[in-house]
Amino acid sequence: MATHYEHLGIYSDWVSAAPAMRPQPPLAPPGKETQKKIMEAMGFSIGDETPRDVRLERQWEKDGVLGEEISWSVGYGPRTRAWLLKPAGATGRLPGIVALHDHGAFKYFGKEKIAEGPEEPEPILKVHRKQYYADRPYANVLAKEGFIVLVADAFLWSSRRMPLETIPEETRQIAATFQQWSFQPEYPQPEVVGYNAAAMLSEDLIEKYCALLGTTFAGVVSYEDRVAVNYLASRPEVDPAHIGCIGLSGGGCRSAMLGATSDRISATVVIGMMSTFAGLLDHNVVSHTWMFFPHSWPRCGDWTDLTAARAPSPLLVQYDLEDDLFSEEGMRAADARLAGHFRSVGAAQNYRGEFYPGPHKFDLEMQTVAFRWLHERLG
Repeated sequence: MATHYEHLGIYSDWVSAAPAMRPQPPLAPPGKETQKKIMEAMGFSIGDETPRDVRLERQWEKDGVLGEEISWSVGYGPRTRAWLLKPAGATGRLPGIVALHDHGAFKYFGKEKIAEGPEEPEPILKVHRKQYYADRPYANVLAKEGFIVLVADAFLWSSRRMPLETIPEETRQIAATFQQWSFQPEYPQPEVVGYNAAAMLSEDLIEKYCALLGTTFAGVVSYEDRVAVNYLASRPEVDPAHIGCIGLSGGGCRSAMLGATSDRISATVVIGMMSTFAGLLDHNVVSHTWMFFPHSWPRCGDWTDLTAARAPSPLLVQYDLEDDLFSEEGMRAADARLAGHFRSVGAAQNYRGEFYPGPHKFDLEMQTVAFRWLHERLG
């Protein structure tokens, strides 16, 4: 472990002092006890975790995909909007996929980043997809390949986003002064970029409210994702015994949490969102959302322990070797720890870790492999 941390400087010795105050968390093995601890650490669940007042808003057919826009209430805040995508002409029950959009410091849009509705996508979405998703809405591709795909807006994104005027004025002013620094300066539509900057900075405030309310940002997001998967399982055209989840980056974080906390998930794909906690120390901490840090979980185990909590349930993790959000050392350590968890339950074959050259992305090669793996696991 490093003895000097760039972002701590004269407090670098704090890293070694902190564990001395309490025992290091043990390896949290797969199983119900670890799942229970995860739910306790996240601290948020309401009722039976099903959507309320579900409405069909509109339908369309485009490029071989039938689409529906669904809305529901999760019990607070504005209604969640979701797109259900399925292959045109399909009959009988099909496997389901919950496709989880990324964080990306980009909260103005949610589902639209990885899925396409009846309208032409906004210019900023085209740029985002080109950079991270091989220039295509991968949720629609999954639907064409024979899955029923649900893409829902997460807590604080798109239909669930916080109105700009609700974000504190001082936060908006700070965002306006440096939004060109790291908030997609190359993107078109400056009003969207400006909103993204303010919304990203306000995430700290949301986490403070979560702390006061005894919950976590991770817990609220994951609860809403479980509501979504429960809705998908209720659809008559979906085989509820064969449902998977997939996501890049913040979507990969959501996929890991959903796979760990929902027994409905039969296969989990995490892309560009895997490291040991130790591997994040120093310059990789600042890069990440509060969603990645359910605050009491590190007392119980590692991020990899959370991800593997439901082993032997199949897990695919795709790593980008030049990903500036993670160190290669942290990713390699995570891969070894995940493999160990699956060996421990006699299911080494159910974990696959793949390393790809290049930066943070879910490119065409990675998509092809991931979709094939989902077909193999969900049939």
